[in-house]
Amino acid sequence: MAETTTQFKPTLRLLDGTMIVAGSMIGSGIFIVSADIARNVGSAGWLILVWLITGFMTITAAVSYGELSGMYPKAGGQYVYLKEAYNPLTGFLYGWSFFAVIQTGTIAAVGVAFSKFAGYFFHPLELTDDNIIFRLGGKLVAGDSASVAHIEGGFKIYIAQLVSIGLIIFLSYVNTLGVRTGKAIQTSFTVVKLVSLFGLIAFGFLVATGKGVWHDNWADAWHMQSLAPAPGGGGHDLLGTPILGVAMLGAIAAAMVGSIFSSDAWNNVTFIAGEIRNPKRNIGLSLFLGTLIVTFIYVLANLMYLKVLPMGNIAFAPQDRVAVAAANGIFGHIGTYVIAVMIMISTFGCNNGLILAGARVYYTMAQDGLFFRKAGSLNANAVPSRALWAQCIVASILCLSGKYGDLLDMISFVAVLFYALTVLGIFILRKKVPGLERPYKAFGYPVLPAIYILLAVIFCIALIIQKPGYAGWGLAIVLAGIPLYYIAVGRK
Repeated sequence: MAETTTQFKPTLRLLDGTMIVAGSMIGSGIFIVSADIARNVGSAGWLILVWLITGFMTITAAVSYGELSGMYPKAGGQYVYLKEAYNPLTGFLYGWSFFAVIQTGTIAAVGVAFSKFAGYFFHPLELTDDNIIFRLGGKLVAGDSASVAHIEGGFKIYIAQLVSIGLIIFLSYVNTLGVRTGKAIQTSFTVVKLVSLFGLIAFGFLVATGKGVWHDNWADAWHMQSLAPAPGGGGHDLLGTPILGVAMLGAIAAAMVGSIFSSDAWNNVTFIAGEIRNPKRNIGLSLFLGTLIVTFIYVLANLMYLKVLPMGNIAFAPQDRVAVAAANGIFGHIGTYVIAVMIMISTFGCNNGLILAGARVYYTMAQDGLFFRKAGSLNANAVPSRALWAQCIVASILCLSGKYGDLLDMISFVAVLFYALTVLGIFILRKKVPGLERPYKAFGYPVLPAIYILLAVIFCIALIIQKPGYAGWGLAIVLAGIPLYYIAVGRK
């Protein structure tokens, strides 16, 4: 397609920006991750508190970004903020991590979730991890009297992964047709998912009236315990451990992996600042309104789970599908299909927002000479099509790399690390460029931004201690960007 356009067209309004924030945040997480949170903290009070802490952190960071977006209302968002607050290397490390794991990994994980729930309607395709269509390597394990010999390990490809890749390719193509097309999908799908979530929550509270589940869940609401099997059977009482503070922080950090992943991507609207009308006003408002709406829905959804399901059923819902278990309690067997439709709508819209916004970061990096040069051009529809396809390729590869949950720790650790650095950048820029226009100022400065940074640092440290595997890999990916930066600068 001929490249006849040299700049973005500001066509997105406040409503569009808010829908991008909310739609990018709500994917499949709220339907699934409460099971893992419940296993880590083991009680109703702590389950809700984890979501409240996550909501507080998200809203605090979002309103802090409102100040930055007003100062630098241009495409690239967080990449630009880090570059201006620190130096081009810091901005590049974020952009590189964003391309390698944060955005592309989230797109992959949400795509896999879409395909797995689509399996409820396409049984012949068998969209499960058991339906392997290709395997490379692996070890033959002899069976016993109760099982047959089977192969373990090796590289495997499932039909579900191919469906995920097909979704990513389709949405990438749709977004090459122009921001108006992507906007229409985003707004319509986000409105549908918000209405359906509120409907599910309302039905849950209405149908569950009179049951004793709620009372039982809150009878010992603040007794933190790990519901994961401990040596000798049963759970593990965290309040009875010798090092109480460390055990509790570790449990909360492990639990927050899921809630943070579910609340991530709120900053996507900052990446498309060049296409927002009156960005100095509307980006900050979109960030606040979108994160507030989603936090409210997430807390209500978990209260509904506690109204419908016993704590043990939340923690050990089949395949962690808490919303399916709750919907079955509300609607009967048809509830499974109700949730499957909701998750398919939710993840479809979520991935559209992620794909639409992410490519603008690589476009801005390419403009700075720090990404593939051709990614810094716009097609005739005024969108960075080559950046979209580069993102599509990496996300598709990550779809093949592992299951839905395998990316959570890595994404959460790296994303929160850069969120903390960006919020810290507000303090730096207040001293560095005190005279720069600030249509918004970070709410509660300096107290609330400082609290956010402290909570983010505690989370990252606790996650490295609690789950060093993927968190360590996430940090390694960030550091791998250092030599890449100097190679890019040398070539430029």
